[in-house]
Amino acid sequence: MFDFLRRGAEAANVPEQKASATGSVVAYQTSGRVAWSPRDSVSLTKVGFCGNPVGFRCVKLIAEAAAALPLVVQDAERRYDTHPLVSLLARPNASQGKAELLEALYGQMLLSGNGYVEAVGDGIPVELHVLRSDRMSVIPGADGWPVAYEYAVAGKKHRFDIGGLARPVCHIKTFHPQDDHYGFAPLQAAAMAMDVHNSASRWSKALLDNAARPSGAIIYKGAEGQGHLAPDQYDRLVAEMENHHQGARNAGRPMLLEGGLDWKPMGFSPSDMEFHKTKEAAAREIALAYGVPPMLLGIQGDATYANYQEAHRALYRLTVLPLATRVTASLASWLAGFTGEMVEVRPDLDQVPALADERQSQWSRVAQADFLTDAEKRSLLGLPTVADND
Repeated sequence: MFDFLRRGAEAANVPEQKASATGSVVAYQTSGRVAWSPRDSVSLTKVGFCGNPVGFRCVKLIAEAAAALPLVVQDAERRYDTHPLVSLLARPNASQGKAELLEALYGQMLLSGNGYVEAVGDGIPVELHVLRSDRMSVIPGADGWPVAYEYAVAGKKHRFDIGGLARPVCHIKTFHPQDDHYGFAPLQAAAMAMDVHNSASRWSKALLDNAARPSGAIIYKGAEGQGHLAPDQYDRLVAEMENHHQGARNAGRPMLLEGGLDWKPMGFSPSDMEFHKTKEAAAREIALAYGVPPMLLGIQGDATYANYQEAHRALYRLTVLPLATRVTASLASWLAGFTGEMVEVRPDLDQVPALADERQSQWSRVAQADFLTDAEKRSLLGLPTVADND
């Protein structure tokens, strides 16, 4: 009848078991796993642009070259010297000029794969502003197409609703095979090479900081080849190593070992581990992801181009011009929704010094083609047509 009391007493006599409060949330971790940096745009920007000289130079080189390209505004009939769009691009806002605005836009696209431009003004825009891509979010509708953009900063959010032809925000994105709303940045493709390059730099820095600390072991041999140091002797030896043989200021200082102590070098040298070659290979992969010839970055051992001029021309022809042409065309199409006037905005290839030889050759070939009319020649050269009486 009272068995439940006896069972309760037996349970009370069970030995106490202790466990850590965090034991249930500790994840099992094995050694030897590769630690990669996070792949979000904010972390990649800090690691690949702010903390890596190769990534920084690639983005600056492309963005500055593309922003410095002269632009022309024209339609099917004429090229405009004075036009509201020309004035807007020349001075997009009170604090930025054309080069500053376009450099920020190209930089955002190279770092995140997305560029956002805001139009300010009732009706025809009077100002243009580049918005940070890491603060912008696309809000899709029921059919999957974007219906709004949300800009979040400092705990506050602003919503840009999309409706009609005049959109308050122009979203320019690169191709992404697995995302419908955001672009794919070259920085993401170069993320692994960035980690390798940064790890090699950290290794070199640690090696410099410990340049005079020998990589090896001090072996104590007693009278018969065996023995151990007394505690005070061991402490004195460790203190002497830390004070006189560690750090960059002690680089090259010889080590004086007393009787019974023998130095045995251990480990691999940086040359054996080929850190220098690994770092150069990682830098070349970063440049490859951005489309920048490694020769322009001073990377040794690259002989893809015969000379610096060819590499410079390849940068403009394969990387800078495609990016600038795409962005300016998107801006022109977006601004046409406000003005209702379809004009073309594109780089003026005749004013690009790197392409001077190519353009001169093209002009000569077109001028010597007697079977072409003047209108066809102008079309081949990217010029607007003219009336017959002109």
